[in-house]
Amino acid sequence: MDLFGNKSNKSVSEKHEFTPLAERMRPETLDDFVGQEHLVGKDKPIRLMIEKNDPVSMILWGPPGTGKTTLALIIANLVKANLVKLSAVSSGVKDVRQAIEKAEYHINQTKKKTILFIDEIHRFNKAQQDSLLHSSEEGTIILIGATTENPSFEVISPLLSRCRVYVLEELTKRDFLRIISHTLKNDVHLSKKKIEIEDKDFLIKLSSGDARRLLNGLELAVKLTKPNEKGTTTLTNETFKEAFQTKYIKYDKNQEEHYNIISAFIKSVRGSDPDAAVYWMARMLNGGEDPKFIARRMIVLASEDIGNADPYALTLATSTFTAVDYIGMPEARIVLSQTAAYLASCPKSNASYKAISKASEDVENLPAYDVPLHLRNAPTRLMKELNYGKDYKYPHEFDNNFTEQQYLPKELENKIYYRPSDNGAEGKLKKRLNEFWKKKRR
Repeated sequence: MDLFGNKSNKSVSEKHEFTPLAERMRPETLDDFVGQEHLVGKDKPIRLMIEKNDPVSMILWGPPGTGKTTLALIIANLVKANLVKLSAVSSGVKDVRQAIEKAEYHINQTKKKTILFIDEIHRFNKAQQDSLLHSSEEGTIILIGATTENPSFEVISPLLSRCRVYVLEELTKRDFLRIISHTLKNDVHLSKKKIEIEDKDFLIKLSSGDARRLLNGLELAVKLTKPNEKGTTTLTNETFKEAFQTKYIKYDKNQEEHYNIISAFIKSVRGSDPDAAVYWMARMLNGGEDPKFIARRMIVLASEDIGNADPYALTLATSTFTAVDYIGMPEARIVLSQTAAYLASCPKSNASYKAISKASEDVENLPAYDVPLHLRNAPTRLMKELNYGKDYKYPHEFDNNFTEQQYLPKELENKIYYRPSDNGAEGKLKKRLNEFWKKKRR
């Protein structure tokens, strides 16, 4: 029973005839759960915490249809906990507080744990996430949040520190074949029919890695197909296309084609080809890629491949992420296209990228040299007596704000990490720095 007196997870036998196939086939035990062996296999973390009856707050991060909700329901069922399910799309702080109050009641009256499952927790704003901190830290609730977004970006740090993050991987072809076979054999309705699938690989591709999508598409395909004279329902590729109402686009998120296409996009921008950049972006978007993933990549591109050749590129890319977050699809594709075309058309420089790479290499391989005395802070009398800050030259008192004093450790004197290119705005920086370098080396 959940905190509102309703059964939290109906068994297969209790689900009515109108329940969608994906819900009818939702696993109720770890042994029936398909995929995620790194989490639920023998001696793996989630199985162990269930066996020890010691669940902890966690964030389940993974693509749609990989089992996040199912896993939360299984955990709650097997550890005999009360379960409250909230959707971040339709719930607010008031709903969270009510759930916490009920949880406190159960702890005091029945000594029973309460699992608060929040689907799409990344949609909660900061205030909503803040409302979970105290109760999850004290153990009033065991929080299980499900998200398709990177928790590092979408979940506030204090809440993230109170939870373990478990990454759910996209299901494999083998997983999907197992799901199809199990469904045709065990579903209360489909098991009564003689069903043949012409091309299981095509069905799996249309599902886009989403088990829920696969099962609901399979069910609709069966409804759209009349049995032949022998009573066999043969599901063809054309039937699946009609059922899914989508054209299959070769873009397996989180698999090889995903990396191939994002690589093509990045290299097209780097190679100053806006047409190719927009094409590969369209492939990603039409294949179901998260638009914010593309926006993040463009922020990196703006620094790594354009840098100071056009400093505005980074500002535009950062603004693009904000705009995409605000408006969502399908309009976000317009903003993404504008920025991709601009970045591809910009002058290019990887000088900043090379500078931090070389500096990092020295930091890792050379001793941690002392900060020169004239650069040290001297907030106390003792530090001043030790010559901290002595002879420091204030650049604003010199022509062109330049002094010949050294800013690197003595052991690295005159070392150059940042070498500007001649491209775009960076060419002006190079001309200015060349004058300074000449004065330093006189």
